[in-house]
Amino acid sequence: MLAGCAVILVAGCASIGASGLGEPAAEPRSASIFVVSTRKGERGVASEAAVANGARFSLQMIGVPPGHEPGRVERPAFGSEDSQKHFIARSRRGLDETAFFAELASHISGRIGSNRDVLLYVHGFNTSYDEARFRLAQIVDDGRFGGVAVLYTWPAAGSLLDYGAAKESATIARDALSKLIHRLSELPDVGRVHILAHSMGAWLAMEALRENAISGSPDLNGKLGDVMLAAPDIDINVFRQQLARLDPSHVFVLVASNDRALSLSRTLAGDRQRLGALDPNNPSDRVALEDLGVKAYDLSRESTGLIGHGTYADAPQAVRTIGAQITEQRPQDANVQAVLGEKPVDSRITAVPLAPLAAVSAPANPPPGAVSPR
Repeated sequence: MLAGCAVILVAGCASIGASGLGEPAAEPRSASIFVVSTRKGERGVASEAAVANGARFSLQMIGVPPGHEPGRVERPAFGSEDSQKHFIARSRRGLDETAFFAELASHISGRIGSNRDVLLYVHGFNTSYDEARFRLAQIVDDGRFGGVAVLYTWPAAGSLLDYGAAKESATIARDALSKLIHRLSELPDVGRVHILAHSMGAWLAMEALRENAISGSPDLNGKLGDVMLAAPDIDINVFRQQLARLDPSHVFVLVASNDRALSLSRTLAGDRQRLGALDPNNPSDRVALEDLGVKAYDLSRESTGLIGHGTYADAPQAVRTIGAQITEQRPQDANVQAVLGEKPVDSRITAVPLAPLAAVSAPANPPPGAVSPR
């Protein structure tokens, strides 16, 4: 019997169920991730050091376990990883810069509607290489994103004591990110370039967008999509200066007043208010958000864990809201949808947008925690 099981497992087509009968085994899903890294390596000390010039490029295939629970990145606490239970790196192909963008263009070619869009993810402070790539794969899978996913990963340090060093690393990483954003917007047939940035990565993304705006391309020649800043670790006055170069209607801010990591960051910054910790229930904070002209989601009630800094990806409804936002049908796609009827372009994309966590337009009686754009 054991020999028979071995044959089944090698074939990857069945498992022994509770009944003892052979049943088809669920296959792990895969997420293709284009990775641009300014880290010297992917493991150990090298992963926390910056490359001397430019960036490193690769195309990776990340396996998503068949029993994946939305909001989680399943990884082994100890022992070896299992593709049936854990997110794993299934393959990695290193590319030079020219080949990287050619491969990206190839992935976009022939797509229609929102599947032509790019989602660029910029992680935050104290994030390892593995955490960054598996987190993006989780967001893509949970959010049912059918476009092309790109990760920008930078040496983000590995200890709260290295906060200052991480900010310097983020500063060094600005130019490469600015160049990447510009190159993505120039890809043939690309739809929109959406950006999801977390924590200190939100500061980095806004700085890169500001550089592009100064160079004469504030909306990436019409290709800029949604800029979603999750728990942005940005001084609110700095954010005002960054935003002054951009159209705030593109920007979504995911805030949580109970984010303990941002509370610590505020202390380290000399008690300067962080954008991501604004409280929409506080009248002065609400006015500040309205004055900025951005759209805001309050994730305080969705906060998970002791720190509450990763709610944007840990709370299933938050991830689905992000997914619904970036896959929302655009007027120019109406003719495509008319042909497809009720079936979306990609079978993983829901045909009915999910409701947001908090209303971003002013209802007659806004629910507690809702923030209305000005």
